Amino acid sequence: MFDRAIDVLRADVTAAAAMATNDAQVRLLYQRQISEAASALERAARSGQLSWAQAADEAILLRNTTLEALRGRTSPVGRAMAEQMKKYGLNRQTLLARYTELLFGAGARFDRLSAAEQHRVYAEVVRASGRSNPQVNAMMQRASRFGRGLIVLSIGVSVYNIAVADDPGAQALQEGAVMGGGIAGGIAGGAAAGLVCGPGAPVCVGIGAFVGGALAAFGVSLFF
Repeated sequence: MFDRAIDVLRADVTAAAAMATNDAQVRLLYQRQISEAASALERAARSGQLSWAQAADEAILLRNTTLEALRGRTSPVGRAMAEQMKKYGLNRQTLLARYTELLFGAGARFDRLSAAEQHRVYAEVVRASGRSNPQVNAMMQRASRFGRGLIVLSIGVSVYNIAVADDPGAQALQEGAVMGGGIAGGIAGGAAAGLVCGPGAPVCVGIGAFVGGALAAFGVSLFF
């Protein structure tokens, strides 16, 4: 029972580490894609291929589409955290109001700006579409480093267990099955909790992921 409890604990830790590492990679992909898209739209506007208004509309659409597409590739816990911070991408009206006030002061209204001033706002919307939240970026980088460290530690323990086992082949199979089951169970448990709790509930989803990973790892360990 002690060995099974340790298997469960290590599988859950490994599952959390794997999800954190994956989410950090998805965040890097998001940063790169929105930055490249914003640069391309700004070049098109400056060359006259698009008006600044058209470029801004394209930038808003591309960023929001990219956001939703890549959220589908994050872990259930990562998606819940992201939705808690920002459930949906921002719309055109909200962004124009935000950058109008940023450029021209509180109380400024976009519809009262001159054509040149409106172009400045559109241009800022395009440039801002290529920037992601630096605080979230830093948090994901730390999570990725921590996650990779935990994965290396878990692999080291597995290598040791295999080396000292009476039957290294059977032990290797068990180690892989328990870790894989924990990761799959964590993802499934988190996804199921997300359906019950609704979006933007990272604590509930995290508990679901932990329970799902633990049950899967325990079942695999018990089987062996």
